[in-house]
Amino acid sequence: MQAAELANQIRLLEIRTDHLVEEITGGAYRSVFKGHGIEFDEVREYTPDDDVRLIDWNVSARMGSAYVKKFVEERELTVMLLVDLSASGAFGSTGKSKRQTAAELAALLAFSAGKNGDKVGLLLFTDRVELYLPPRSGRTHALRMIREMLAFEPSGIKTDIAGALKETAQLMKKRGVVFLLSDLLEPEKFSRELRLLKARQDVVAINLNDPAELEFPLKNAVTFIDSESGEIVEYSGNRQKVSAAFKEIREEKTAVCRRAGVDLIDVQCGKDVLKPLIGFFAERKKRMR
Repeated sequence: MQAAELANQIRLLEIRTDHLVEEITGGAYRSVFKGHGIEFDEVREYTPDDDVRLIDWNVSARMGSAYVKKFVEERELTVMLLVDLSASGAFGSTGKSKRQTAAELAALLAFSAGKNGDKVGLLLFTDRVELYLPPRSGRTHALRMIREMLAFEPSGIKTDIAGALKETAQLMKKRGVVFLLSDLLEPEKFSRELRLLKARQDVVAINLNDPAELEFPLKNAVTFIDSESGEIVEYSGNRQKVSAAFKEIREEKTAVCRRAGVDLIDVQCGKDVLKPLIGFFAERKKRMR
């Protein structure tokens, strides 16, 4: 990609997402992640309204009465964006690929986090970690992340989501929020790592779907080549069979995320990316009441 073309894409993405951020940051962003950035402050005497799980038994034993731990919300959260750059991300039947859709989503999340004073980090991966940008705040940092997502040329073409999740668990020392942006293929391969990361972090999976994966458009027989494995796949023209297979894959993704306790957001490439995000924030806010 030429420098001028890249600069133009970044600017267009910044303009498009700038006003959309207002819809996310109108209380929704902070409210649904509130409580995940907390630190220990002090202890105080127990009252009947307190959660017994907060009792500090060591202090209580020394003082002769019950004391609870008091926490304060940290000024900032740490948000980590995990973006899948494997070869399947180049697919796009609508003129917008999965990778371009991921960049737009990541821009929205990065600018939303920045508007709330939070730090945002980026981990680009294929079957290896391709690039890691440590969490920082500020618009310059957000723009650099967008540039990397649009222009970075990965070394790998295959996918190892399990490895990316494992690396993230090691990198994030404090509790924060992790957004996984991928088409989430073969979810059973990373189900264990997803559960382990969820135990330590707030994890949200964003599933990137192409419309052709929801309703297969081809009626005639054709030969496909898997972009990651190089495997040749013969399509007989049986749309019903292919649609059933895609449905089964979607159900597997949902089941794996549900078992891990991870929120799943479905996003269709080529369509408005804000609507599913707003829907997620609204649903999660409702659950927290």
